[in-house]
Amino acid sequence: MKILWLSHLVPYPPKGGVLQRTYNMIREVSKYHDITLVAFNQAGFLSASLPDQDDPLEFAKQELLSIVESIHVLAIPEDALVGGRYRTALKALISARAYNMEWLRSTEARQAIVKLLSENSFDAVHIDTVSLCVYSDLFKGIPVVLNHHNFESAMLESRSRTEQNPIKSLYYRYEASRLFKSEAQHCRSSDLNITCSNDDAEAMGSAIGGKFLSVPNGVDVSYFYPNPSVSVTEKSIVIVGGLSWYPNREAVEYFIREIWPLIKERIPGMSVDIIGRGPTPEMLKLAATDELFRLHGFVDDVRDYLWRAQFYLCPIRTGGGTKLKILDALASGTCIIADPFACKGIDVTDGKDVLFARTPEEYVSNLQRLIDDPELERSLRSWGPKLIREKYSYDRIGRDYAYQLGNLNISSERF
Repeated sequence: MKILWLSHLVPYPPKGGVLQRTYNMIREVSKYHDITLVAFNQAGFLSASLPDQDDPLEFAKQELLSIVESIHVLAIPEDALVGGRYRTALKALISARAYNMEWLRSTEARQAIVKLLSENSFDAVHIDTVSLCVYSDLFKGIPVVLNHHNFESAMLESRSRTEQNPIKSLYYRYEASRLFKSEAQHCRSSDLNITCSNDDAEAMGSAIGGKFLSVPNGVDVSYFYPNPSVSVTEKSIVIVGGLSWYPNREAVEYFIREIWPLIKERIPGMSVDIIGRGPTPEMLKLAATDELFRLHGFVDDVRDYLWRAQFYLCPIRTGGGTKLKILDALASGTCIIADPFACKGIDVTDGKDVLFARTPEEYVSNLQRLIDDPELERSLRSWGPKLIREKYSYDRIGRDYAYQLGNLNISSERF
């Protein structure tokens, strides 16, 4: 089959979050189908992910051409304008549309997609986020699969309730309402909608209607695996996640303000490494005054930190989808303490694969529990990789999705 795959970013390198999912899904599906990739260039994000490359875009394109038939990179209109994001947001407000449905709208992109359609006969289209549905009218007569990394409007609605700034809260609520209408329209018209978890599939199907299937996030098990040759640093914690994404940022702020002071009081000598681009001034200030609190920004290879850390904490309490960082940590054999919300959509068992913590007190007591019980720590480290190999390896997930692309008459159930 020939698949046209639309992406809101250049899916390389596969380092965290949406990049990881999109790259690995493309890589696995390309083993069974020919993929033409159309990707918008989020240039700043790409440069930050490939800091050692003189030409990050060209490097990424060459890497992707090893798995796709062709790649066509498009510019994001607002990037060429001073204050482009705010101008797009204002335009969306005036036109009563969601910002999410405007930022990728481009005459040049439309023309490029029309040209591809005229030159090729595609058997299916994969649209990797609802924002790209501004081009869905071009695909009449071609089966369309719409991917949802999260239930986006529900996340915005939730964020509107927790935002302290009343103007921002009002904006998020408005954006959620407008985006929900677009989600409903495009979910119902797509031949299939895929989500990262059963929870999102059930929530979206119930609220919107349409055909939904859970295609879980996964792990490249050839990259993330336990490494017993690396010595674990005692009384060390690692927290991973790009800090420009608000669920990760809020999680680290919660750790700094509520959990870290208790740890310092009750478990002296504990250290923490925070991995992720975009630290806030509050985080930078703490790192400058506390030698046991370390910020590392974006790192090219997170595995050394996962292997060396005695504990992996994930205090995420907001957001959506499933957390790839948890899957990577499980695959790497780390010892995880996490909020149950952070493990949503992942088939873990409290006390077997992870330890759940809902309050600062529970994080500290679980840390002390593991320090006092090395056998429990060893058990947690051993069960995680087993779970990943059995249920969350991308080779199996990608193979199954490739099959579903070839047969779009699918009932709403998980693989």
